[in-house]
Amino acid sequence: MTPQQERQLKHALVCDYLASRGLDGVLLTRRCNFSWYTCGAHNHVGLACDAGVASLLVTRDGAMVLANNIEATRLREEELSGSGIRVVEYPWHDVAAAARAFAEAAQSMRLAADAPAGGLKAEPLRRDFDRLRWTLNENEIARYRALCADATCVLETVAQAARPGMTEHQLAGMLAAEMYARGCTPWTVLLAADRRIERHRHPLPTDLRVERYFMLIVGAERHGLIVSHTRLASFGPVPAELADKHRAVATVDAALIGSTRAGATLGDIFAECQSAYEAVGHADQWRMHHQGGSCGYLPRDVKAAPGESVTALANQAFAWNPSITGTKSEDTILCTPNGPELLAPAGAWPTVRAEWKGFALTRPDILVLG
Repeated sequence: MTPQQERQLKHALVCDYLASRGLDGVLLTRRCNFSWYTCGAHNHVGLACDAGVASLLVTRDGAMVLANNIEATRLREEELSGSGIRVVEYPWHDVAAAARAFAEAAQSMRLAADAPAGGLKAEPLRRDFDRLRWTLNENEIARYRALCADATCVLETVAQAARPGMTEHQLAGMLAAEMYARGCTPWTVLLAADRRIERHRHPLPTDLRVERYFMLIVGAERHGLIVSHTRLASFGPVPAELADKHRAVATVDAALIGSTRAGATLGDIFAECQSAYEAVGHADQWRMHHQGGSCGYLPRDVKAAPGESVTALANQAFAWNPSITGTKSEDTILCTPNGPELLAPAGAWPTVRAEWKGFALTRPDILVLG
């Protein structure tokens, strides 16, 4: 499928949505929706934002982007080059000109917007629009596989370069540098050393120095798609209790991954995960942290939880992240029509075999460094 064919496919999906909701158009300013429709273009400047600085207006006739003159050049020359999407420009300092540009584009159309933009009085875009992003096409799957390969390579490279005495901040900087070197944007960088692994499920890096054991967590973005991966490494032999916990969490991960089948509800998948935690002797650990869920153009679209009725779709991405105090297992997978597929290659990382109700796979083990 060519990029143009991919854009045509997505435009057809939006047109079907407009017809089903009685809309004339949608105004997309959130990063996830902008990147999805444009096949990977970025409308943001600051990394820590959900809504970008340019808006995409999609109607049955096509699409246009509204942006100030600061962003318009980059959007035309780089992000949207060859896309056929027109960029309407207004002066960054002129609020009235921006409002006129949006009003002229909208005319008297009935619009829904995913975020406030240009002073337009549009109705809020319903959450069911998100489902258009959830089923990945062949181009997106290829981009996702390449991103997973690069993200796991980042983790391997940094783990092998780590030395006792390095701070969490130093290792986090190495992760960010390696991601940028491979054309990925750091979406999330978490890092814990030694005692902090047991204390915090979301460990923002600190100046603590690594003595024996560390956990690397990355959320990497490219072309709007986001993957999540976790790896653990130890300087010297892994204590028996920790090794047992890691085998147990790998079993829970196998339960989550093996249950990720098209048509299964996220509540049913979560129930299987709860059963696995109980079977490995850690029944209450699921209460300590969410277990992950569907992903794609967001780190998580819908998190699995008791009774969650949203169903898994064919060719939808998921990132599960079961944890037991002191360890964790996390990778990005694809729910294919034939079952789950691990998107992250094992590479040179050691693995442990995990099995749940006849479904078996290998999961990353704890890397032992000399």
